[in-house]
Amino acid sequence: MNDLFTILAEPVARLGATTITLGQVLSFIAVLFVALLIALVVSLWRSAKARAVAAAEAADHARDTEARMAGILQSQAEMQGRLGAVADVFGARQAELTQSIGQRLDAMTGRLGQTMTEQTRSTHESLAKLQERLAVIDTAQTNIQSLAGQVVQLQAILSNKQTRGAFGQSRMEAIVADGLPHGAYEFQATLSNGSRPDCLVRMPNDTPSLVVDAKFPLEAWNAIRAAEGEAAQKFAAQSFRRDIEVHIRDIADKYLISGETQDTAFMFVPSESVFAEIHENFEALVQRAHRARIVIVSPSLLMLSIQVIQSILKDARMREQAHLIQGEVIRLMEDVTRLDERVRKLQNHFGQATRDIDDILVSSSKVTKRGQKIEALEFGAAPAEAEGDTAGRNNAKPDAVRIADSKTGQLRLRVVEEGDA
Repeated sequence: MNDLFTILAEPVARLGATTITLGQVLSFIAVLFVALLIALVVSLWRSAKARAVAAAEAADHARDTEARMAGILQSQAEMQGRLGAVADVFGARQAELTQSIGQRLDAMTGRLGQTMTEQTRSTHESLAKLQERLAVIDTAQTNIQSLAGQVVQLQAILSNKQTRGAFGQSRMEAIVADGLPHGAYEFQATLSNGSRPDCLVRMPNDTPSLVVDAKFPLEAWNAIRAAEGEAAQKFAAQSFRRDIEVHIRDIADKYLISGETQDTAFMFVPSESVFAEIHENFEALVQRAHRARIVIVSPSLLMLSIQVIQSILKDARMREQAHLIQGEVIRLMEDVTRLDERVRKLQNHFGQATRDIDDILVSSSKVTKRGQKIEALEFGAAPAEAEGDTAGRNNAKPDAVRIADSKTGQLRLRVVEEGDA
């Protein structure tokens, strides 16, 4: 043991004044070894801790990865479900679309067929109407041909003076007969000088009659329309003027009789075109007719004149019946006066009935009030009511009953006067 201590005490090195022994070196080595061992242990502990942390992190990362994989799988499953639902929806929509398209095609086919049917029916109807119109056109053509024949016959009639005069006279007679009452006119009447005008209109109040004579200068007017060249037209105009002047002179000489006929006579021209030709291009003839007291009238003017005469006749009849109308008006006023008196009497009756109804309503209101008080068991009379009952008993009428006795507790009815309000 001593030897060991001696060995350990032996100097091994010298650093300046310091002597380093073997024991110090061994101690230093032992300390260094222990430090290295501690450092190794710490290093191993730290390495183990780091590995544990890394393992924990790896485990966490693995768990996160597993969770993410599970989420991804779940999302994939949801996506597959959604894709399946979308596929189902698309399939259903496609089926609905196919069905809708089929229905629309069927409807369109039906409408197209219906339209074709309607178009066919419309075409048939149009063809039938066209055939009807063609038949109407054929009938119209037949009527036109018949009318053409009638026009030819009319032309043949108008080419003859006698038939043409009969045509003008018939138009004049139709206008006069339509406008005047029977007995107010006479056709082909004989005047005092032996002449016979076409129509004689009887004027009211024993005044002279009005002469209407029909004239139809057709040849001269046709010559004017057919004339070509200034000389031919001038010659035709002179012929037309001469014919009209002859007609005016004949009417003035034969039919204007003082005291028997009016101072004015009508020359009836049964053609509006001839009448217009006279007034447009032969003003001198119109003035000459006025000076001869002859009025040239067309069918429309004759119709207007007949209407004026009809109004005059109606006024004359009204004046003749004026006294009858006056008597009827007087009797009507008497009836109105009696009606006014009776209405006033009825008004008085209504007024009296209204006042009686108001009195009845006042009495019924009072009876109702008394009944309400009886129903409410209001016993006895108020002092004011007692005084009023004493003051107005002589002038009031009984209209209700009231409970008066309240001392014995028994109900007793008495007459209540109208002044007990």
